[in-house]
Order: sequence, then C-alpha cells, then structure tokens
Amino acid sequence: MAVKPIPKGFHTVTPHLVCRNAAGAIDFYQKAFGAESERIHRTPDGKVMHAELRIGDSPIMLGEEAPDWGVLSPQSIGNTSTVIHLFVDDVDSLYKRAVSAGCTATMPVQDQFWGDRYGQLVDPFGHKWSIATHKEDLSDEEIQKRGVAAFAEMAKQKGH
Repeated sequence: MAVKPIPKGFHTVTPHLVCRNAAGAIDFYQKAFGAESERIHRTPDGKVMHAELRIGDSPIMLGEEAPDWGVLSPQSIGNTSTVIHLFVDDVDSLYKRAVSAGCTATMPVQDQFWGDRYGQLVDPFGHKWSIATHKEDLSDEEIQKRGVAAFAEMAKQKGH
C-alpha cells in the first residue's frame, strides 16, 4: 500500500501551535475546547516535542517552545498575528466554557453581519481564537451591503 502524501485524518492546512508548557496547553485545550489527544511524543527530559490533538473533525499539532532553536511561543514573542477559528454547533456554550477554563474574552459573542454568531478569546498560552456558529447563508453582495451598514453604524457610535 502506497504512503499517502497527506496522512489519514489530516487536512491540507493544519495549525501547529508552539506553547510554553505544552503539556499544560494540552490539558487546557481538552478542558476549554473538548480537544482529544491523539498522540504525544516527548523529548528525553519529558517535554512535549510533538502532540496531535483533534477538536471536532480538525487536527491541531503543538509542541513546546525551544528558544535555543528559535521556536518561540506567543508568550515569548509578546503577541501573535494568527487567529485559530472554530466553527461549532453552539458558540455561546463553547465561549462560556472556554472563559470558565481560563481564556480571556476579547470580543463577546454577537450576531455578525456576515451571517455568523461570533466571538474572540485569548488562551492562557497567548493564542487567539475565534469561535462561530454559522447562522445565515448570504451572497457576497448581501455581506458587502451589511458590512457597509455595520461600519457606518460603528463610525456613527464613535462620533465620526
């Protein structure tokens, strides 16, 4: 049997997170997002070298930061430019669960003009997450029209 270029259970794009205290991150993602641990490989000193988790139908890889190798977590960098997006059946419940587990709420869950009920969080390891439940199928034109109206309303509220 030929080896598949994309391993079974993976997608073409798979997030790979670098975490300070990767073992703690695994426990946290299980508690906050219901992640399931599929495999963990450790370094000789017991740190998580590579782990594969699954949230819903999607894999996530993660490992311990290694500053000597230039592999830094958001905590070492001081920020991240990446947001990991989750589509779920019940955004309100998962958002509350994640905040209860220790995420910082950065954008409350609200209905958005593009048709999703959506909110944003930051986990204790510095990774940003957005969580949404898709509520409406909209055309590009309708999203554009609603977006223009939403930005006009925000500008009005800010006094612009």
